[in-house]
Amino acid sequence: MDEQTAYRRRWGGLAVLVICLLVIVADNTILNVALRTLSDPVLGLGASQSQLAWAINSYTLVFAGLLFTFGVLGDRWGRRRLLAAGLVVFGAASALSAYSQSPEQLVWARAVMGFGASMVMPQTLSVITDVFPPEERGRAIGLWAGAVGLAMAIGPSAGGLLLENFWWGSIFLVNVPFVAVGLALMYVLIPESRDEDAGRPDVVGVLLSIPGLVLIIYGIITAGERASLSDWDVFGSLLLGVAVIVLFLVHEARTPNPSLDVRFFRDPRFSVSIATIMVLFFSMAGIIFFLSFYWQSVREFSPFFAGLLVLPAALGQMIFAPLSPTLVRLLGPRTLAAAGVVAVCCSFVFYTQIAVDTPLPLIIGFFFLQASAMAVVLTPATDAIMSSVPSGKAGAASAVQNTVRQIATAMGVAVLGAVISFHYRAGIAPTLRTVAEESEDVGPGELRSAGESIEGTMALARRLGAEGEALVAPAKEAFLAGLHLAALVSLCFGVVGLVVVLVWMPRDAAVHRPDRGAREAEGSGSERPAS
Repeated sequence: MDEQTAYRRRWGGLAVLVICLLVIVADNTILNVALRTLSDPVLGLGASQSQLAWAINSYTLVFAGLLFTFGVLGDRWGRRRLLAAGLVVFGAASALSAYSQSPEQLVWARAVMGFGASMVMPQTLSVITDVFPPEERGRAIGLWAGAVGLAMAIGPSAGGLLLENFWWGSIFLVNVPFVAVGLALMYVLIPESRDEDAGRPDVVGVLLSIPGLVLIIYGIITAGERASLSDWDVFGSLLLGVAVIVLFLVHEARTPNPSLDVRFFRDPRFSVSIATIMVLFFSMAGIIFFLSFYWQSVREFSPFFAGLLVLPAALGQMIFAPLSPTLVRLLGPRTLAAAGVVAVCCSFVFYTQIAVDTPLPLIIGFFFLQASAMAVVLTPATDAIMSSVPSGKAGAASAVQNTVRQIATAMGVAVLGAVISFHYRAGIAPTLRTVAEESEDVGPGELRSAGESIEGTMALARRLGAEGEALVAPAKEAFLAGLHLAALVSLCFGVVGLVVVLVWMPRDAAVHRPDRGAREAEGSGSERPAS
């Protein structure tokens, strides 16, 4: 595909990239509403709490661990090629997940899905950076970010609808037709692109990045699952992972052809945007994840209705993400980002007061505010990251942004999950002991499992029938107390993000940094429709 044709088809190509993004993001949100079904031995796979956690975590571990690698390889081997290969792997693994016969098979199939998704995600931003000229790139990235909001809406609501009408495997099998459509349109609307001045491959850097990221993500996930840092494999993984990443950064600073040019971090647009994204996703991830338990376990809504309650928040992200480039031009990135972070912090203050009977419109309103504010911050931050590097290195920059988001999300779920877990166990323990003393039908193992989470307690309450009614109200109170504390921790990190924005974020909007080829084209007077 020649350059002029690629330019004419750029908006159609963006639609294909949105399809790719939707299928990846929506699949993760779909799984959250299916956890109760998958734990059922009759309707699902009879998965334990730990197996359910690893059905989610295996995807995250592989996805985050390989994002940087495939971002770099996309720059070198061709972004469309990696995008197509990733979709094929993701679609095949989705079918394997749908027909898994045991929780262990589902965990491994989800890991393969993460492998395919890590090939796809960094290429979406890289292609946008290559195809769209600087004056349109902010709008295109805004639509890209809005697609995440659309996936937030599609995932839970579609997942709930599928679970009410079909078997649990349908939530994975639904990916296959979307993958087929994406593959069919890709070769018509998306041009192949790569870094034409890639230099020698940085094999050592790529090989160091994989174990470093995987070890860090494993340590974070396992610490959250066990609510403890004391186990040797947890702190050992974290320490070794950090050591490998430090070695990676030292190598990248010294090698003549680095996969990640550490000089990018000298640009405040790049470094401050990365820091802001990391702080915000850390502070928000755990709250958003555990709100799904609030809907289904505290308010006792069905998965489908709980999914529908995400729609207003998704709508806010879909509206404000494309509008944020215009707001940046009017207000400037620092003012807009600061206003967005303040709005996010206001939502955290609200979550510290949420109760069993809090009116739904009030919760939905603050959820809408939170998602809208996040979109307002995320779009200009992403544009700043992508515009501060040469277009030939777009894959590496995209991979850094996505890797930071995934690590921050995993840390948020792990750390805030541990906060909720500690508080919940302490709050529910006296009631569980009382019920165990009054009932001879509760064994030590079941009692321990019931004390780990609100889902475990509610499962015991349902099994005990009338005897278990005494567990319901204390379980909800203990969970809400933990959620309030987690929201307070999130608020503290949100304030840190606000300080970072006010002190270090540049006042002026991002200016695209051309690569060598673009500078030569400008110098020779030739016209180029896309950067």
